Amino acid sequence: MADKEKWALAITVFLASFLLGQADHKENAPMGQLFVYEFLREVYQGQFEPVHKLYGQTYNDPMVFKCNKENFPDLPRWLRFTQRDPYQNGFLYGTPLPQDQGRISIEIFVINKRTYAFIRERLVINVGPAGQQMPYQAEFFLNMTDIEKVLPKNVRSDIKTDIMNLWGTDNKRIEYVNITSALDRGGRVPLPLAGHFEGVYVKLGSDQPFSKCLLKTQTEGHKRNCAAGGRTPGECYTCYNPINCITWCKTVLYDLSKPVPPAPVPTEGSGILEWGGEFNPPDSPPERDFLPDYIITIIIPLIIALILCLILAYIMCCRREGVVKRNEKTPELQLYHHHTIQDNADELRKMAGRDRLTAAPPRQCLQPLLMAEQGMAGR
Repeated sequence: MADKEKWALAITVFLASFLLGQADHKENAPMGQLFVYEFLREVYQGQFEPVHKLYGQTYNDPMVFKCNKENFPDLPRWLRFTQRDPYQNGFLYGTPLPQDQGRISIEIFVINKRTYAFIRERLVINVGPAGQQMPYQAEFFLNMTDIEKVLPKNVRSDIKTDIMNLWGTDNKRIEYVNITSALDRGGRVPLPLAGHFEGVYVKLGSDQPFSKCLLKTQTEGHKRNCAAGGRTPGECYTCYNPINCITWCKTVLYDLSKPVPPAPVPTEGSGILEWGGEFNPPDSPPERDFLPDYIITIIIPLIIALILCLILAYIMCCRREGVVKRNEKTPELQLYHHHTIQDNADELRKMAGRDRLTAAPPRQCLQPLLMAEQGMAGR
């Protein structure tokens, strides 16, 4: 009975852990509005090694988030993921388009870089119709920040408050349309030094028309001021955080309230080409003498190659010293030593080879025997 209870408890724990690991997080993303999902490290930190909580130990492990569309190697085209450092939160953000409506499942892997354990989760995003119409949209450039510093909810709220005061509208009538890093728009990678940022483009929309300060960015005087390197006076815009101050010369307004006129319909012709007169082919090109080109490209290189071959043959054949001349210049004692070394080497090869039994004994070994025989005969 006790064994059955243990097995039941084990199966229950396994199923609970499996269902917990497969739990889905559901989010809604209105079409045409910015969607941001933040991966909080402290939430996942509690899911790694919970047994340490009994001893009062806390960890700040580095974590890496990996995201992809379920059963696909990458994310949908309208979604982007960023995480600057394993000790920072990750962000999944993007703006869905009309063709992206529907249900999208995102597979999330959280990897603990200290223990190399991982957690698998699934994020279900329901892309629905647009929540409100935003015919008036404005894009601003923040040149003193990075994309990871703009995506947190509190920072987006501060930027939205500044733009709301500039626009002269309330919080419910203005929404984010898109946030894009300057690197995705062809910007240069900043130097890894303090005070260098990549820059972020922030696009917001509203149903309220543009204010007078925003309309100033479309005047010719503002464009001339920007071309001369000037700045817009500060009475129009005051940012509470200098990092979130916009660059006025890169502000762009989009008025979608006016219908775009359709393209002109092409006029149909008769289908018959107009008479352009008789065809006069061009005259033949003038004759050209190719002999100078042939001499320069073929004859001259062959002559140079022949001269080099003759010089090399003279050096190799006519300037050689020869064996006879070498022996005449070498002293006889040195030649004798040389031939003696060759003869001794030949004898050693014969004695070490297969014919060592039939080979004659070396002369150097017979000399002591001859001296011994002569000594014995003298007695």
